[in-house]
Amino acid sequence: MTKAAIILSIFLLGFTTAHASEVSHSHASKYTGQEKQPIKSLSPDDIAELKRGAGWGFAKAAELNGIPGPAHLLEMKDKIPLSELQIEKITRIYEEMRTKAIEQGEKFISLEQELENRFQDRTITDVTLRSSLGAIADARMELRYIHLATHLQTPEILLADQINKYNALRGYSTSDLR
Repeated sequence: MTKAAIILSIFLLGFTTAHASEVSHSHASKYTGQEKQPIKSLSPDDIAELKRGAGWGFAKAAELNGIPGPAHLLEMKDKIPLSELQIEKITRIYEEMRTKAIEQGEKFISLEQELENRFQDRTITDVTLRSSLGAIADARMELRYIHLATHLQTPEILLADQINKYNALRGYSTSDLR
């Protein structure tokens, strides 16, 4: 075999291997495995977080702009430090938020389950799809409102130094906060 034939053979072998790999993986979905979830659009972790009234990232607009969240304030109450009266007020708004968030989270999950069921039993139509998506969007908006509105209450309870300490403990650069 000539040197050129050997080089061509190596090139073709590499090309064939790369092409075969591309063909076998190019159509694989990043959602593989999620088809087994009871509600395809929500992971088990998502559902658990919603059911316990956790934030699910809904309050990032407040959190990342330096407006503290009550759950994290309570976690860091000794490091900030918070007075007994502040702890009492923050606990109250946290519990109110959590109660509302659990209720709204259940509603959101239920609406996602209804949509899931319509796709599973093939009863979905353009009209029911639009209606379902509208209800889901409203439930999600209300859930996000619950979390963000709670953040709005914390600055009234805290001193500026405590807010700065909170943000430092959370690892946020104070130069980026407004």
